[in-house]
Amino acid sequence: MIKTGKVQLLTVEREAPFGIFLTADGNKQEEVLLPGKEVPSGLKIGHQLEVFIYRDSKDRPIATTRRPKVQVGEMAVLRVAENTKIGAFLDWGLERDLLLPFKEQTTKVKVNNDYLVAVYTDKSDRLCATMDVYKYLDHQSPYQQNDHVKGRVIQVKDDLGAFIAVDEKYHGLIPKHELFRALQVGDVIEGRVTKVRDDGKLNISLREKAYVQMDKDSETIWNYIVKKGGRIPLNDKSDPEKIKAALGMSKNAFKRAVGRLLKQGKIKFVDEGIQKI
Repeated sequence: MIKTGKVQLLTVEREAPFGIFLTADGNKQEEVLLPGKEVPSGLKIGHQLEVFIYRDSKDRPIATTRRPKVQVGEMAVLRVAENTKIGAFLDWGLERDLLLPFKEQTTKVKVNNDYLVAVYTDKSDRLCATMDVYKYLDHQSPYQQNDHVKGRVIQVKDDLGAFIAVDEKYHGLIPKHELFRALQVGDVIEGRVTKVRDDGKLNISLREKAYVQMDKDSETIWNYIVKKGGRIPLNDKSDPEKIKAALGMSKNAFKRAVGRLLKQGKIKFVDEGIQKI
């Protein structure tokens, strides 16, 4: 059986002025065309050839010797080549770009941006992409608590956090309480595994352990004070959301880092704020 969206080993059945026809398993009732411009020299009837099956501009099954970046049922990071009235088209390495329908977009996509997608066949056996890749991700990663990981944001939910495809393959989540900066679908993040859940999914933080992160946070606060002319309207009694908006850290992290700067003699508290010494 000839399968759309897969690389298959097919047999040359007959020649035509515009290419060759290929069959699978000797089924002469089911043929697919390999255009003449892609026919390797010396290929004869009865020879076998690996080809990828997709559909041409007239929605007819067609074979190609070119390999796409992703096959049906798989995921890959693809670049948006064009936005149209029916959806976006993605560059996947073939002459005809891959359609990402509007209904399969979890966010508005931008030309030349990269997104993680999976490939599926619709009801008409046409190949399409989807950004809803959650069900394609693997639960069982090789990572343990405190391992450092890299991943791509696939969805952001205000009540839960940011869902991450770790290594563009495994389930990950940055919980809401760990989100100290805005993330968008398609962003690449580096983080630390804080927990491996019972189902194998990973909880991730964008921050290091407290004692390691403190140095970075102290530097962030110091640079912010300098940038603001030596004084900022924040202290250990400030609203956590104000601290998060200004510095991208929790109030506890802020207090630890401020404590370090105080011990170093670099700052002092003044009138509901902090001032450089």
